[in-house]
Amino acid sequence: MRVAASGLVLTLVVVGAAFAASERKSANAERERSTASASSPVIILGFLGGHVRHDNMLHTEVQLAARLRAEFSASAYAEVFENRRESEAYTQVLRLLDADQDGELSETEKRGARIILYGHSWGAAAVIALARQLEKDSIPVLLTIQVDSITRHRVDDALVPANVSEAINFYQPDSVLHGRPEIRAVDSQHTKILGNFRFDYKASPVSCSDGYPWLVRHFAKPHAEIECDPSVWKRVEALIRSKLVPAPEAAQALATSSAKTN
Repeated sequence: MRVAASGLVLTLVVVGAAFAASERKSANAERERSTASASSPVIILGFLGGHVRHDNMLHTEVQLAARLRAEFSASAYAEVFENRRESEAYTQVLRLLDADQDGELSETEKRGARIILYGHSWGAAAVIALARQLEKDSIPVLLTIQVDSITRHRVDDALVPANVSEAINFYQPDSVLHGRPEIRAVDSQHTKILGNFRFDYKASPVSCSDGYPWLVRHFAKPHAEIECDPSVWKRVEALIRSKLVPAPEAAQALATSSAKTN
């Protein structure tokens, strides 16, 4: 009996030690995730349509990045790229995530990634192309936003890759250039499609600035209008800000807004 009792005690000790080691490992992993999230900025990248330059302040995408950069400079990185510069945007993401600057991304650095991608027209297709490139490196994306997405270079901009947590699509159907009416998740277990939202500019026209490209304003007017539509971009900006504002502040803002409405 004494031998049996000793064996039981030994077994309990071994099991207890294994459990404690497992708990320490889980706690360390959680600390690593928290540290990575705290140390890495939210990376917000916008992509422009057509041949628009990244510094053309006439365009809403550029204005949005400038506002976010000014307000959240300590906690977020916001930049806009031409749609053809997708590979440069990818390189910039890797550089920003490489917290220890050793030239390689650790699993901890990858897990800590908080990336938001938005774009209009060809720029919206570039959003999905970049998300897919990041998926190959096992880098998660918080949110993708497509505004009147137009396929370029055979990118299937309808399918959102599984590394994206949330995705949303805004489109109009009436122009020669018209956006994709529906986006779908490759894996609905990993990606939540927030919606495919249709806008009708025949019923509710929007004015674009005179400085906006003449050809687009006259021959693809609704495609231009959705880029100029403040109601679309207020929703885009609100979605992005929801990932930037700390939860308690966001809840308080929502409560205040609801109180004013009621």
